[in-house]
Amino acid sequence: MNGLEEALGIRLLNRTTRSVFPTEAGQRLLERLAPALSDIRLAIAEVDDLRDSPSGTLRINAPAPAVDHFLCPLVFDFMDVYPEVKIEIISDAAVIDIVEQGFDAGVRFGKQLAQDMIALPLGPALRYAIVASPDYIKRCGEPQTPHDLVDHDCIKRRFPGGTLVNWRFAEGSEEIEVTPTGRLTVSSAHNELQAALAGRGIAHVFDDYAKPHIQTGRLVELLSDQSPTLPHWFLYYPSRRLPSAAMRAFLGYMKGYGWEAND
Repeated sequence: MNGLEEALGIRLLNRTTRSVFPTEAGQRLLERLAPALSDIRLAIAEVDDLRDSPSGTLRINAPAPAVDHFLCPLVFDFMDVYPEVKIEIISDAAVIDIVEQGFDAGVRFGKQLAQDMIALPLGPALRYAIVASPDYIKRCGEPQTPHDLVDHDCIKRRFPGGTLVNWRFAEGSEEIEVTPTGRLTVSSAHNELQAALAGRGIAHVFDDYAKPHIQTGRLVELLSDQSPTLPHWFLYYPSRRLPSAAMRAFLGYMKGYGWEAND
C-alpha cells in the first residue's frame, strides 16, 4: 500500500496507532476497484475449487452455549473430513459486525441478525431450564410459580454489555418476565451452573447444560411446565461476499449433519 501511495503521489489511508481507515481518495479508489476485486475473488475461488480438498482458515464468532453444544461437535467432525482447513472459534455473546471483525460466519438468534445476511438453523429449538440443588430446595423450599422467585436466591447473569438477563416464562398464552433477585451475579452459564450445583441458589440455564446433572439427581428442574421454547441458533454469513472454499465446504457439511429444525 505504501508503494501504491508513492506511485500515485496521494495518501490513500489515514493511519493511527489504533486504526487504519481510507482517505477520501482511498474510498473513491476502492469504490471504482470494487467490481475488479470481486472478479479477482471469484477467480481465486474457482481455482481453489480445483483442489482435491478445501484449505484455508475458517473464523466463526459465537456465544458460549452455541459453541459448547452445537458448534464444537460439528467442527470436530468437520475437521476429520477436511484436514487441510484450519478453524478458529471465538466465544463471544456480544452482537458484532462479523465482516468488520474479519469473521467468515457468526452464530446468534434470528432476531439479532443483520438484514444482508444468509442464515441457517444450527441445531434444534432451544429451551431454558430453571434448576436448583436438592440441598437448596431442602433449605429454602420450591417455588410453585414464576412470581415466587422474588422470594428466592436466584443466580443472576450479566451480559457483556452490562445488562442483566431477565427470566421469561409461559403462562397459558401469556409471557411472564421476571427480574431475578439474589446475592450472586456471574457472567457465564458455566459459573451459573457451578453455583447451582454448590447450592448457592436457583439457576436459569439452557437445558443442554442442566440435563446431565438432572439425570444424576444433582439438580432438580423447577417450573418445567412454564419454560417456553426459544428460537434456534442461526449460523449466518454475508450475502454479498463470495464464501471461501473452506466456508462452502463447512456449509455443505452443516446442511447434512442431521439436525431437525423445529420452529
